[in-house]
This record gives sequence, structure tokens and C-alpha cells, in this order.
Amino acid sequence: MVLAAPGPVGRGPGPLAPVEREPPEPGAGEVQVRVEACGVCRTDLHVVEGDLAERRRGVVPGHEVVGRVSALGPGARRFRPGERVGVAWLHRACGRCRFCADGRENLCLEPLFTGWDRDGGYAEYLTVPEDFAYALGGALAGLEAERAAPLLCAGIIGYRAYRLSQVPPGGRLGLYGFGGSAHIVIQIARHHGCQVHVFSRGGEHRELALRLGAVWVGDSFDAPPRPLDAAILFAPAVEIVPAALEALDRGATLAVAGIHLSDVPVLRYERHLFQERTLRSVTANTRRDGRELLELAAEIPIRTATRPYALEDANRALADLKGDRIQGAAVLRVTGGHPGSGGPDRGP
Repeated sequence: MVLAAPGPVGRGPGPLAPVEREPPEPGAGEVQVRVEACGVCRTDLHVVEGDLAERRRGVVPGHEVVGRVSALGPGARRFRPGERVGVAWLHRACGRCRFCADGRENLCLEPLFTGWDRDGGYAEYLTVPEDFAYALGGALAGLEAERAAPLLCAGIIGYRAYRLSQVPPGGRLGLYGFGGSAHIVIQIARHHGCQVHVFSRGGEHRELALRLGAVWVGDSFDAPPRPLDAAILFAPAVEIVPAALEALDRGATLAVAGIHLSDVPVLRYERHLFQERTLRSVTANTRRDGRELLELAAEIPIRTATRPYALEDANRALADLKGDRIQGAAVLRVTGGHPGSGGPDRGP
């Protein structure tokens, strides 16, 4: 499914169009992956609708990819054909800049991103540098591709946001918005004994939050019963930022996990930031984040709630995501079976 030109989803046939291409050949140090499933992420929506500046005309979106290695490029030795791998948002970091040199490759000065700079997982095949693919063996080997796919971005970026929020074990964590990332993060937080407070407008999202162990649910602008030790903003609603900061206890942090957000409203220093409250952004991910998240996913174990779509229904999946009609995460089934036309949600 190719993005011919950015445009709004939910109108007409949609910005993505099906095309037939030969499978891409892996270059030096790359592997070709036969895609089984690809999650549908809000970042895909930003790419498709043009909120993120177009980097390449005719790109294939998708960066929550689960599949199997189908061919090796020259010099590729890390995987064997048939091994199961995951592909995430960070397609490649330069490895040379000052940020890569000290382990902060998420801040690389010359990065490439899957589904934005390079063709992604809304297709039957893609290629990826073998060093930036994730092994999905061991305890994750038996997890359905559809269930594993959201871990590759919703999980990884959610985990990084959780870490950067600096919530202490057993602390009070607020989650603003309860979609693909938040329904994974709540499982991580509960694993560490946190009391999770969920702020969401949607009744179905609140129901899922309660099933997953939230101690309190409310509207996006409600005040929690007690000040929060940390919070994460997943909802793409910038007007929530002041309310979330106001809900924090002294010395607490609000981590903003979105890649795209409009201008933050005016903040009042004493009301929103004083007493050492911190507002920080979360940018992309490192491979270390990915490896740690996947280890946690096997240990907890994390169970994702997914709604499957056929590959050719990618426009509708994005429209449903934009319309807040998905409980958990949307996933395209690519070569691992046919889900029909947007079947029922599958809970954790």
C-alpha cells in the first residue's frame, strides 16, 4: 500500500493505493523480510496525512513489523532464512555522530526511519539492516504475529516514555490517552507495582484500562484523587499538557510521547512548573530500548489487544485510528491469514 501523496484519511478511497512490485533486494548487510503482520501506528497517520513532512514520494508506511527472514544480502550473517524478526521505527542510525557515539542513537543527526524514509511494513516484503532488526525467538516465538506487532513501536516508545517519566516502583502513574502504547505501558507499570490512573474520553478505552488493573479512570481534564508521581501523554491533544502538569506532585515529570504535537498552550510557571515539575519530550528509540522491552514482554508477559485488518484495508484502519474507534491496537495481517473486514477487538 503506497502513499502516492499525503492527504486526509476517511475521505474517498484514501491516500494509500495498492500496487504490485517485485520484492526488494537486500543490500550489503541487509535482510529481506516476508511480512506477516504490521501494526498501525499514529505516526503512520502523521506520515500519511502530511503532518510529518514528506521525505520520499511513493513510500510504503508501517514500522511495527513482524515477519520472517526470506533472503540475505551480501555480508549479512546475523540471521538465517526462516528466522522470525521484528522491524521498528528506527531503520538506521549513522553510528558516527556525537549522539550515536555515546549510545543516544535516538537523537542521531542522520537517521533513517522505517515507513518514512524507507519502505515499511504495509507490504508483503521489506528490507532492513540486519543490525536494526530484532530477534523474536525464545519466549516470544509462540506469540502470534498479530499480537507481537504492536510491541515494535507502541511497546518500545511506550517503554521509553515510561522510563523517562521516572515513576518510582509502586508510584502513582498517570496515562493520558489509552490506545496502543498505553495499554502496553499499564502492564509494565503494574508489573512494577505502580498505581495507574487513566485519563480518557472513551468508554471502551476506560473499560480496557480497568480490566488491565487501573486503580482510577476519568476524563482527560479530571483531577486524580491524589497528585501523581509521574505521567505520560499519549493522546495527540496538546491542550491536555497544562492539566497533566497541574496533576503532578512536586518533583514529578510529564513525558510527552507523541512525535507530532501542535503548539503547547501558555503555561503559568507557578501553577504548572514550579516545585521542580518537569516537562520533557520522548524522541524515537534506541535499539537498547527495543531489546529491553521485548525481554519485559516475555517476562511479564505482555498481552496486546488487537483489531485485525486486511492489508488492502489500510486506509480504513487509519481512519478508525483517527476516529478513536480502536480499542488497543490496529494490525494489518499481511501474509499470515485474512481477518476479513475489521473484525472484533481481541482483548489481552
